[in-house]
Order: sequence, then structure tokens, then C-alpha cells
Amino acid sequence: MALKDDFLFIFSCILAISLSSSILGRPATFLEDFGITWSDSHIKQIDGGRAIQLILDQNSGCGFASKRKYLFGHISMKIKLISGDSAGTVTAFYMNSDTNTIRDELDFEFLGNRTGQPYTVQTNIYTHGKGDREQRVNLWFDPAVDFHTYTIMWNHHHIVFYVDEVPIRVYKNNEAINILYPKLQPMGVYSTLWEADDWATRGGLEKIDWSKAPFLAYYKDFDIEGCAVPGPTSCASNPRNWWEGTAYQALNAKEARRYRWVRLNHMIYDYCTDKLRYPVPPRECLAGI
Repeated sequence: MALKDDFLFIFSCILAISLSSSILGRPATFLEDFGITWSDSHIKQIDGGRAIQLILDQNSGCGFASKRKYLFGHISMKIKLISGDSAGTVTAFYMNSDTNTIRDELDFEFLGNRTGQPYTVQTNIYTHGKGDREQRVNLWFDPAVDFHTYTIMWNHHHIVFYVDEVPIRVYKNNEAINILYPKLQPMGVYSTLWEADDWATRGGLEKIDWSKAPFLAYYKDFDIEGCAVPGPTSCASNPRNWWEGTAYQALNAKEARRYRWVRLNHMIYDYCTDKLRYPVPPRECLAGI
């Protein structure tokens, strides 16, 4: 009996290790799941690596990326954005397949502002190399005062962008009517802080004021729960992954109310309604996003 119990214990440990290699949770430190990809002198670890500071000055911006890619899952970070006059800066948090002309990509881009103006978050979605699906929302709070949680939920049914558990964008899987949906290419998790004053603030009218540099953004609570690649090939298609559960296949009633509230009160641009760019709305707009 003791041998049987020992065997079951060892088997359960092996199973737990196998699952943890594909469905990862929040790392203890930044460097456990991420690496610096651009200008390591401009990223500083804080609190033993459990938080980081990104720096933009006239010499450089900076960036980091996950060590692995993921196919479906729930990705979130807590971010405190640049305070004061941040016009011309972009702080980005996104997923990217890094496959050039056929890339899939899911973007949060936080567009800097002049002091006293609302912070704008731009989202974009690329499927098989096709992007130009921008939506912009003015945040209803000051994201530079404290940390807020930004989340990408990606499953077989839809992609949802959340700000503090409030959905600000939904992109449904409409493959049934031949609309492309990212499901085959694993994506890494990336973040960058950079200067883009040719377009970021009021279409480039507001330029960066380098006298306010350095510009600082802070990150913590890096939470990745998804199917890591390389990893078990069956993970991405496993309907028992929690993010594929019934509760996550569509917005619930509370989320739907919040989503409508954001679109009615805080959305300032939607490519679906831009008749100059798209005299005929893209098919996914007609299908419902």
C-alpha cells in the first residue's frame, strides 16, 4: 500500500511539473519569464525584480519580451504610466507572432498626453499580416497616479482587451463566415517605451518636450497563463483550459454593460465607422466585433 501511495505521489508531481511547463502563472521575478530586448541600461529592476522601471530619454527608449511564445491564454500586467507631460511618447504592451508579413498581433498602445488631457489607449489587431483595425478609448482615470491592470484574453471564441476588468474591446471568432482569426501562430508578450511624436499625440501636432525627460513607466505583477510553445502540443486544443470555459466564451451581463458604457462614453475613434478610410466597412465590422 505504501508503494502504491508513493507511486501516486510521484506521478502527481510529474503531472504538475508537466502542466506548469505549458500553463504558466505569475513569475516570482521579471527575469524568470522575460528578457530585455532593447537598451538594458534603460530598464531597472525594483523590489528584487518583482517590478521594473522603463526609461525613455533623448538617448534611447527600451523594451522587453517573454522568453517563450504562447498559443491562447490570459495575459496581464499592472502598469503605471508616465506622469505629467507625456506628449509624443508611446508605452506599448502587446502580443506578436514575429512572423513578418503573416504576423498576428494584439496591441495595447498608451498614447502620451499634454498635462491635464486624458490618456488615450489605442488597440489594434493583426490577423495573418492584416492590421489597420485601430480603436481608441480615452481612459476614465489618470493611469499615472497608480498601477492599473491591463489584460488580453485570447481563446478560441474571442479576444477581449480589459482595463481593470472592464472590457474595452472585443474581437469575435467569425471564421464560420471566412473572417480571419488568430489561432495557429503562437505569440510572444512584448512591451516597449519609445518616442513617436510624429503621430502619437493629436496626430503628431503635439511634440515631445525633452526638457521633461526622463519619462518613466512602471510594471509589476506579470501574469501569463497560457499554452507555452514549445510545450505539449495538446495544450492549445484542450477545452479544459480555464480560459476556454463557458464563462469566458462571451461577455457576461455585467461585462456587456461595462463594454457598452465604454463605447458610448469613452471611445473616440473606431476604424469600423471611419468612412474616409473604409467607404465600405470591413467584413468583421458588419459581422459584429
